[in-house]
Amino acid sequence: MSKRLNTLLQERGDVVANMEAMNDKAELEARDFTTEENTAYDQMNDDIDGLGVKIERQRKIDGIIIESAGSQNTPIVPDPKDNADVEPDTRLAKNETEEYRSAYTSYMAGGLSSLSGEEHRALQVDLDTSGGYITMPQTMIAGLVKDLDRMVHIRNRATIFPVNGADSLGVMKLENDPADPTWTGEISTVGEDSTMSFGKRELRPHPLAKLIKVSRKLVRNSAVGVEALIADRFAYKFKTTMENGYLNGTGANQPLGMFVASDQGISTSRDVATNNTTTAITADGLIDAKYNQEEQYLDNASWMFHRDAVKMIRKLKDSNGQYLWNAGLAADKADTILDLPYDMSEFAPNTFTAGLYVGLIGDMRWYYIADDLNFVMQVLNELYAANNQIGYITRYEGDGMPVLEDAFTRVTLGA
Repeated sequence: MSKRLNTLLQERGDVVANMEAMNDKAELEARDFTTEENTAYDQMNDDIDGLGVKIERQRKIDGIIIESAGSQNTPIVPDPKDNADVEPDTRLAKNETEEYRSAYTSYMAGGLSSLSGEEHRALQVDLDTSGGYITMPQTMIAGLVKDLDRMVHIRNRATIFPVNGADSLGVMKLENDPADPTWTGEISTVGEDSTMSFGKRELRPHPLAKLIKVSRKLVRNSAVGVEALIADRFAYKFKTTMENGYLNGTGANQPLGMFVASDQGISTSRDVATNNTTTAITADGLIDAKYNQEEQYLDNASWMFHRDAVKMIRKLKDSNGQYLWNAGLAADKADTILDLPYDMSEFAPNTFTAGLYVGLIGDMRWYYIADDLNFVMQVLNELYAANNQIGYITRYEGDGMPVLEDAFTRVTLGA
């Protein structure tokens, strides 16, 4: 463990201890927080979140967190043990050359008219003259996908299937197991099963697109480089939309979200409100939700909450007076709720009203994402010329849905 990481962990541990001492004092005196204590507690909550971000960043710098890579032809299942080398996709070799990258950068900055003869020839390998599309160099595609995987929680835990240009991804599902076998005599007739049945889940990539307009002067004079600038902005826009879709999407021309009740995804039979009040999550309610999960899904389970919910949970104790939320104070340990890791998303529900969802627990590997990884960029060199701007459109096609509802439980407030 680096000295910097150890210092951050100790600093956060001190903040946690102060929070717990303040909460214990109020409970011992059978009172709510004073106005001053509420303000101080909220500030410590923010401090913990801020330190958590710094700790995760430092862990990556120290090499403790290793990002695994998957091939283009097999499902990408997050597994820290899997760090095998992957052969590059030879289909993209034509735009990997330095000549192509140089020509591509020149094109983004000034259009076709800015290219030399050699640059024009280098670029034509991927130029669709009828539509004006340019395929981004491989390093930019990889960087953009990496940013999405790093910043979007669900993609870090879900199972990702590259569709490779197909219209859709079909997933066979065992809808019903066969009935239990019956003990029978040696020469008795064997009973025929009529229970086992199969179904199918279909993921059909849907288009996602965004336009950014950039000043020609900024493109021309940018110190960070036009590729880095546009990739960063597109990564931000795409990751927020995708995260929202994976959690709240309706399934109509967009992903089916985990917080949307649906017989095609997670039905209301997987909602647990027991012991929660109409306005708050309780310790017993979280315990009920956790153990609504069958054992086989708990080994890889994690929680998903909004930060407002986590703030509420940080004050909760079990019947033995132990806090449900625990800070990961070791270099390789994450923060936990009831001994399971959790993610915070701004798109998780945070309206604490009777009957509404306020979080979930699940084995996120059973959320499937179908990626058509044909990221393309269209350069609108003339459309915004009057404003001295260049337009850049990036498109992505993908879909997502929970394919096994038993792997998930939604935390619901009491009715």
